[in-house]
Amino acid sequence: MLVIDHFSYGWVTPVLAYIMSVIGSVLGLRCAFHARNSQRPGGWLVAAAIALGGAGIWVMHFTAMLGFSIHGASIRYDIPLTLGSAVLAIAVVWVGLSLVVRWRREMLALPIGGAITGIGVAGMHYMGMAAMKSDVTMHYNTGTVVLSVLIAVVAATAAFWFMLHVQGFPATMGAAVIMGVAVTGMHYTGMASLSATRPAQDMGGMPMSGGVDPMQLLTPLIMTVTLVTMMLIVLVGVAELDDRGKADAAVAVPLAGGRQPQVLTTDPTALPSSGRAWPRAAPTDDD
Repeated sequence: MLVIDHFSYGWVTPVLAYIMSVIGSVLGLRCAFHARNSQRPGGWLVAAAIALGGAGIWVMHFTAMLGFSIHGASIRYDIPLTLGSAVLAIAVVWVGLSLVVRWRREMLALPIGGAITGIGVAGMHYMGMAAMKSDVTMHYNTGTVVLSVLIAVVAATAAFWFMLHVQGFPATMGAAVIMGVAVTGMHYTGMASLSATRPAQDMGGMPMSGGVDPMQLLTPLIMTVTLVTMMLIVLVGVAELDDRGKADAAVAVPLAGGRQPQVLTTDPTALPSSGRAWPRAAPTDDD
């Protein structure tokens, strides 16, 4: 049995992975909030799926995988499978979000959407693991794999509940912190199911079948993630400012439309704001 290290660079990779998960969760929650309040939620649902499924889940997974190593073995990544796992993560989150946001029956939408998304996210994780090419044989513990799938389903269901009920930025940050723990917990639970052995010498070893070194993917990954994250931040920021402007305008309209206070005057010819003359007082004996 070969020694597996999930923290080759110490706590750098898990901390960065968690931070990316929280950032993606914050953006995903805000995009989902705007999707619920929009007459055409399609665009916001796509943005939420990219934020949560792409940045919050897949980027977290790949960042954590940078710290993964097997002592005495080399690891390379199959690019099509790696990119396919990213597409899968975004797609299953979009499906779950669409069910939860568009389907008004929360009691049914939450468990169904959470199950579909959770199983899909677990599939993304193991698809990303399958993208690893190595000269050793990898094995998975069935019980731990099942546990990681259950964690993924619970995490996805909880994430969708937050998306339906959380409002306000402080509450969103709190929900994102919890979601980050759930997502990273699912990842490292799935990773704990893995073991590796070296083939017998008489078998000639396991030949490497192409792929690229994970560090070769780091630069394009950083550039892509930074660009997409900045675009989502701008999108959400503009929407937040627009909503705040509309709220301020809604408060100002009743104040502007109210009646102007009447000013008492002794001049009988003075005109009020309506343009009509005040009625003259009845003549007295002194007149």
